[in-house]
Amino acid sequence: MATLLSFHAHPDDESIGCGGTLARAAAEGHRVVLVVATRGELGEAVPGVLAEGEPLWRRRVAETEAAARVLGVHRVEFLGYRDSGMAGDPANTHPRAFAAAPVDEAAERLAVLLREESAEVLTVYDDHGGYGHPDHVQVHRVGLRAAELAGTARVYQQTVNRDRMRKGRKAFAARAAAGAEVPGRAGGETRDDEAFGKPEAEITAAVDVREYTGQKRRALRAHASQIGERSVFLAMPDEVFRFAFGTEWYVRAGQGPGITETDLLAGLPAG
Repeated sequence: MATLLSFHAHPDDESIGCGGTLARAAAEGHRVVLVVATRGELGEAVPGVLAEGEPLWRRRVAETEAAARVLGVHRVEFLGYRDSGMAGDPANTHPRAFAAAPVDEAAERLAVLLREESAEVLTVYDDHGGYGHPDHVQVHRVGLRAAELAGTARVYQQTVNRDRMRKGRKAFAARAAAGAEVPGRAGGETRDDEAFGKPEAEITAAVDVREYTGQKRRALRAHASQIGERSVFLAMPDEVFRFAFGTEWYVRAGQGPGITETDLLAGLPAG
């Protein structure tokens, strides 16, 4: 049995970015460990979800544990840092903010877990954190350094396939222009695509998780304080969800050009 350790910035990031990969790894007999840098204290709660006086962080920790059970994760750990908020937020400089933590200090915390678990595989984010969030960028920096400290050789940087995202938008826009019924959106509201992920030419691993999109969606639903039933993740029909989230994308240094891997744990023994 091999061990996959997946490192994330906030509760719900694991389900959005790697939920299918984690569920697939667990189903195939591997050990799956989830590590979250912060407790998501600065998230915006869906109205009416929290009880009176209930702190958001406590709910988000419970939601992470619930989502982990859905995905088959064996262990959940929090590194103990504070949510840094979006870029430019004064919270970026809070003494306990993850984005402001010394990289080597935070990396050693993660390396302790990598060593303890003898993890063969680590997932982090790409070099701009998928979309530039300070905590996500820090996951990239800290994760790569922790892998060096722990001697974890196989590191995958989770990303968004920018070209596929554009392709999906164009396809559904064409259907709408032709008068066809368009079942939801392929990727949410229109945004600056250049701010998201990587072009496909820079991506080296594509993991087919279509079999696990049901689990992924249930895990997303577990994060009810952040992901409401009207959110793009839950409101889109199954067809659109499978297109948008049925493949999870990664970059691994030394691989490519092009997609050269379809399984993050290929060649490692399963239980």
